[in-house]
Amino acid sequence: MRAGTPEAADLASAHTARMSYLDRIELHRPGLVPYEAAFAWQQARADAVRGGVACEALALLQHPPVYTLGMRGRRDSVLESEAAIEARGASIVQSDRGGDVTFHGPGQLVAYPILDVRARELRPASYVRLLEQVVIDTLADCEVEAGRVAGRPGVWVRDAKVAAVGVRVRDGISTHGVAINVSTDLGWFDAIVPCGIADASVTSITALRGVAVSHRAVEDAFVEAFALLFHLQPIEEATAAIAAGAR
Repeated sequence: MRAGTPEAADLASAHTARMSYLDRIELHRPGLVPYEAAFAWQQARADAVRGGVACEALALLQHPPVYTLGMRGRRDSVLESEAAIEARGASIVQSDRGGDVTFHGPGQLVAYPILDVRARELRPASYVRLLEQVVIDTLADCEVEAGRVAGRPGVWVRDAKVAAVGVRVRDGISTHGVAINVSTDLGWFDAIVPCGIADASVTSITALRGVAVSHRAVEDAFVEAFALLFHLQPIEEATAAIAAGAR
């Protein structure tokens, strides 16, 4: 389902912004940011949006190697000991997003939209579908045909997951988001059962295309698809606050 199709239009048009501050979104591209700092920024920014003292924001970034456990995360989905994980050069962090365990690291595009989904009259499931569609449209611009798999969140190319989706919505404001494997070293996923799904594999844009892909080009395609589906005008802002964990 491409952004210009009737189905995509129906998904998005029902949730057009009703308040003027929803017409714009701050876009941050801070580069490589530790997971804990990005998490603190999300919490602070969500509180500010919830309190009406800041507009919505979208952060596009990468993390140093880290395995995150979602609210439904099972420790047995991590196949190696904490010591072995640390020997790999990674850490394990508990998160308050939905889903099980996943990996974040260099070569992966992580997108954190801080959105007022309540003002858009979006239920969490509908919001997740829109995020998946943004990823599907992004990948199409990268010459990768991807889609959904019934009963399995995220974005897939056949039986391999190319992007994970995990969000939290509290008091109408969203945190967390999506992670697209652009040029990620897929060996990192050997230490876990990604998203708790044992009978599926993971892939990346680079692995699918067989050639290196510009990370910035994937970012730009994501911003374009996101702005179109959510009816937003991205305004690029300074990024120092995210590394500091401030809003």
